[in-house]
Amino acid sequence: MSNEHASVKSILFALLANLGIAITKTVAAILTGSGAMLAESIHSFADCGNQGLLFKGLSASKKAPDKDHQLGHGKEIYFWSFIVALILFSMGGLFSIYEGVHKLNSTEGLNNPLIAIAVLSVGIILEGASLLGCMKQINTLKKGESLWSWVKTSRQSELVVVLGEDVAALFGLGLALVSVILAMVTGNPVYDAVGSIGIGVLLVLVSIFIAVKVKSLLIGQSSDIETDKQIREMLEARPEVEMVFSLITLQLGADIMVAVKAKMAKVASADELIENINACEGELKKINPAIRWIFFEPDNKD
Repeated sequence: MSNEHASVKSILFALLANLGIAITKTVAAILTGSGAMLAESIHSFADCGNQGLLFKGLSASKKAPDKDHQLGHGKEIYFWSFIVALILFSMGGLFSIYEGVHKLNSTEGLNNPLIAIAVLSVGIILEGASLLGCMKQINTLKKGESLWSWVKTSRQSELVVVLGEDVAALFGLGLALVSVILAMVTGNPVYDAVGSIGIGVLLVLVSIFIAVKVKSLLIGQSSDIETDKQIREMLEARPEVEMVFSLITLQLGADIMVAVKAKMAKVASADELIENINACEGELKKINPAIRWIFFEPDNKD
């Protein structure tokens, strides 16, 4: 399964789950007057928009190179992932906090809290299914790594975003459910307001984490450590290469750019040197099809 296919499936799972959840939450928020429920509905609609932006980013990242973007548009997915983090921070986190603070002094109890509890329970099931779908796609890619290790090293910002959204949504639904139950049992609407604030803080923290993660990719991050190691080991094992002086990689969405400075084995002519370099480049692209651009500099010193 390709990395792109895994990303598309994960985004689609999240979009379908969030759309259904958002509609039911909105109806429940109107019927119950729950601030936590309203915060959750806004969060779910924002997530639907976020998934649309991720689809846009994936599509834009596949545009062919042009005069102004000679290394392609692969990094567009990082830009849109960063925008998603900003939306999650503002429309999700800050709005939820505002709604909770606004209702802290409310004396009006919840209407039909059982409706809210039922909707939130269904939402937890749907969001859990979306998270399981995302995890299934990630498990095909992380190759035995722990989830945390994969999140830290992954260059697939769209999958990290979907995972972060799903985890935040699941915990947010749990907070909303607890706050509604406490408000119903005690008759004190402050619990509902506190639940909304808690959801907002959670979303703010997740959005900051995503933004920091995507920022590294946006400003120019190398390919992962395992890929760099694979490239270097392959070059050093080639008979055409005596020594690799330097190796630079750059992750450009699904594509990788490689720049190599190496001492080549002595040959009789410049044509033979060129053939040897071409052989190395061909082998690199064979072992890793994500490598799209290779800049090879032969030299006799570092």
